[in-house]
Amino acid sequence: MTSEPLKTPIYDSHIAQGGKMVPFAGWEMPVQYGNLRDEHNHVRTKVGLFDVSHMGEIRVRGREALKTLQWLTTNDVAKLEAGQAQYSLFPNEKGGVVDDLIVYCLEPGQDYLLCVNASNKDKDFKFLTENNRGAIIEDESAQWGQIAIQGPEAIAAIETVTGTSFADCPSFEFRTWEWQGHTCYIARTGYTGEDGAEIFVPWEATNELWQLFFEKCPDARPIGLGARDTLRTEMKYPLYGQEISDSSFPHEAGLGWVVKPAKGDFLGKAEMMAAKEAGVSKKLVGLMITGKGIARPGYPVFSVDSVEIGVVTSGTLSPSLNQAIAVAYVASGANSVGDKVLVQMRNKMIEAEVVKTPFYKKA
Repeated sequence: MTSEPLKTPIYDSHIAQGGKMVPFAGWEMPVQYGNLRDEHNHVRTKVGLFDVSHMGEIRVRGREALKTLQWLTTNDVAKLEAGQAQYSLFPNEKGGVVDDLIVYCLEPGQDYLLCVNASNKDKDFKFLTENNRGAIIEDESAQWGQIAIQGPEAIAAIETVTGTSFADCPSFEFRTWEWQGHTCYIARTGYTGEDGAEIFVPWEATNELWQLFFEKCPDARPIGLGARDTLRTEMKYPLYGQEISDSSFPHEAGLGWVVKPAKGDFLGKAEMMAAKEAGVSKKLVGLMITGKGIARPGYPVFSVDSVEIGVVTSGTLSPSLNQAIAVAYVASGANSVGDKVLVQMRNKMIEAEVVKTPFYKKA
């Protein structure tokens, strides 16, 4: 028996704004409001709003909070001061990836808010509690809504709506904003490659804040999951379940920069570092499709002499480049920039080339 999809606090507004709703990670979410290409380009040129209230929020507090997170994440949480955030990974005992996440430091050593993927929230909470080193761990997902404001005009929109100065907030830092008796966190983070922020707002106030942006910012438009995916693919940002998984090593996925062995021991460290020392047998690369067609996840990748060497994890027609692009795991020996490969699309082979990423670069 399947349960009904959950609804975010902005659900009724999505319907009123013409959102096409689809099931996603157990939630009813807007995939688009009109033309996907127009939504994508609007984020690249003006400002778009995403409802990301489906994301999970887990609080880790107490005297053993830092000890617990140092053991259960790959990045160095000890470096965070209040108001700072860092991208990180939950490792498993085999050196694979349980999930990717952002750690927000509310009080150094004592209080952290973790933002995790919606599809992995229950899995992540179980992982944290089963491997806890003495912290207070609480699932606060039902308490928080979340709105992402992204695009060249995003900061101006945030300042207009909040009445606060935000342009001087560095990337991966956040500010506390008191609004109508609610404590909100405005973080200079995002998943599009554009400037902007993600606002954590109490669940019951999320829809009011969503509406406020459209009332005060004429250029703001709601953006669906479809454009969110094309935007992140252009940046080669990983999506859990496609680019990373329980069986993938961070160094294969180009995420070695968030693995900090010098901080001390952490879960799966020995296995993760052994895999790195042995040399990765495959690498996550960007492919420019030079033939005709769009590569989709699961399509096999071949060498020019027809030996299967990899698999596509994400693929789309890039609205910014008007060019088919893909992200794929490709075996050593054919994953350097300039290497030619073939992607099997149904019953035909399509030419592609390994290129430098991100695919899209701001002027």
